[in-house]
Amino acid sequence: MSIRVLLVDDHALARTGFRMVLDTEPDIEVVGEAATGRQAIHSARRLEPDVVLMDVRMPELDGIAATRAIAGAARVLILTTFDLDEYVYDALAAGASGFLLKDVGPDQLTEAIRVVAQGEALLAPTVTRRLIDELVRGGRRRLRPPEALGELTPRELEVLELVAQGLSNAEIAELLTVEETTIKTHVSRLLAKLGLRDRVQAVVLAYESGLVPGSQRSAR
Repeated sequence: MSIRVLLVDDHALARTGFRMVLDTEPDIEVVGEAATGRQAIHSARRLEPDVVLMDVRMPELDGIAATRAIAGAARVLILTTFDLDEYVYDALAAGASGFLLKDVGPDQLTEAIRVVAQGEALLAPTVTRRLIDELVRGGRRRLRPPEALGELTPRELEVLELVAQGLSNAEIAELLTVEETTIKTHVSRLLAKLGLRDRVQAVVLAYESGLVPGSQRSAR
């Protein structure tokens, strides 16, 4: 069964380029295109895609507002520039499942879509660390940590902090000297306890709650 993809970008050339890449994949089907946030919402409701490839900066309605409206019905993969668009954090908080650089290669693009379609969050370590640097520099407002944090075991809390620092499951497993499957179990359990959908939301919660030292130092 093919993964149904909706392309959302206000540049027709960009949409054409993405379509050319995706049309060569037997397990991916581009079901539609949209040039604005409003068109994206309408098309997502009508076409019921599995994944929406979403640009952030668009006329009429930006990608953040569109993501907020679509995220419950489809997985949203945000497109951003190499320098990390200042709105990406807000898009992730709005419910996006991850983000990609706009100059990503064909193989990375198709793999990202498959990962997101399977229900996983796309947080490439190098890009995640750029996002984290942006959060710390920006001095995001800290929120009161949710009560559910108290339900985490010490190891689950430790894993959450490492996830928020941009480490992959493999890196965390190596650091804690355990099997990667053990870390996957910890991540699944802490997400369930906190009522979070994926790792993206875990990173957002960790920084907004001040769990990571860098975010505490920069809090206003």
